[in-house]
Amino acid sequence: MEGFFDAITKIANWIWGPPMLILLVGGGIFLTIKLGFFQFKHLKFIFSQTLGKIFEKNTKGEGSITPFQALSSALASTIGGANIVGVPVAIAMGGPGAMFWMWVTAIVGQATKFSEATLGVAYRERNEKGEYVGGPYYYLKNGIKGSLGKTLGILCAFFFMIEILASLPVQTQSITQTLETINIPPIVSVIGVIIVVSIVVFGGVKRVGEVTEKMVPFMAIIYIILSLIIIICNGSHIPEAFAMIFKGAFTGQAAVGGFAGAGIAQAIRWGSARGMYSNEAGMGSTSISHAAASTDHPARQGLWGVFEVFMDTIVICTMTGLVVITSGTWKEVNTQNAGSATARAFQLQYGKALGGGFLSICVLLFVLSTIIVITFYCRKQAENLFGLSAGKIVTVLCLGGILYGAFGKLDNLFAILDITLALVIFPNMIGLVLLSGKVNKLKDDFFSNPKYYPR
Repeated sequence: MEGFFDAITKIANWIWGPPMLILLVGGGIFLTIKLGFFQFKHLKFIFSQTLGKIFEKNTKGEGSITPFQALSSALASTIGGANIVGVPVAIAMGGPGAMFWMWVTAIVGQATKFSEATLGVAYRERNEKGEYVGGPYYYLKNGIKGSLGKTLGILCAFFFMIEILASLPVQTQSITQTLETINIPPIVSVIGVIIVVSIVVFGGVKRVGEVTEKMVPFMAIIYIILSLIIIICNGSHIPEAFAMIFKGAFTGQAAVGGFAGAGIAQAIRWGSARGMYSNEAGMGSTSISHAAASTDHPARQGLWGVFEVFMDTIVICTMTGLVVITSGTWKEVNTQNAGSATARAFQLQYGKALGGGFLSICVLLFVLSTIIVITFYCRKQAENLFGLSAGKIVTVLCLGGILYGAFGKLDNLFAILDITLALVIFPNMIGLVLLSGKVNKLKDDFFSNPKYYPR
């Protein structure tokens, strides 16, 4: 079996090298051009319709939840442990220049997310319970004619379900390990997670939206404030940090401290991959949440998709990157323990006990919200493929995966996760390219109508 998993790991590493970067970044660039660089042209309007209306209880049009609840559910699945642990890994492997390429992929990823959210609303349906449902399965099978669309939709839904079932034990283990540091046994923490997830997910899309709209702003504000304090206290290093980011993006980074050095290719590879991995642009996952939103036009909800990428990558990931660069902890770790750089920075600023406690709270909230939403997503994929009753069965399987995360051996799951994630992205990105004309028409219809876009 060891040889099998070694082979799986090699395949995963190859897939997440040039092939996946070409697919995700190339696809994002294609959509950016196809949509006329709208995320730049309409930047002010996008923020006025999202950040400017974040607390409005918008009930325009039909839907099951508010646009902000849809955004919160989407962010709950994307803002997770990767934002805290994954960013230092990218910097350790690619140098500070990886941050620049993370920003670049976020910018082109905004066009991808706009497309996913817009199509999610455009092709949504009502299920037997009267809820609005959508996502890649629906826009692929309904938007692309013939057997190709149906095949792409089924593949996307099936592999997404498998990816989530494999991901849940990994997500859960990060919670149990975090709480174990403050003497809470894994069995206690995992039972708590199962109870919370069961109550929320079995409550349907409205309950998921109601819970995440309270959790996400709270956890994001806590993390941003704690990170800003560290960055401000290391303010004298901010100019140097940005110099390293921009210089390292185009010239590579020489070895320093525990950092072995990295070339331009490594900066691009790790920054791009980590950026896409964090904001999930290309997976189509968050279109499931956006599809349930009350909105008067599909493209209006697409604007929230643009803001989602901004919040996840440009704000949260940048906070983490600046924390580890300005504090210098990125130089104190090697590639094997790079994820601990954020914890080290928090401990230096707030003390070992308090800093560890602060970060534990952030990790707990980030990962718990992710577990809630991806369990809901997994249930929806089962309902899409096999009907409502299958959704309940798969939810129970998800709870079993959560339980396994407290005690199981997870070493071999990571490579499987990477491969199944690629198998989700591949049909979705093909579909987005094929449906780019439809997205562009919806975008033009929105921005040419004074009712939606007053001049």
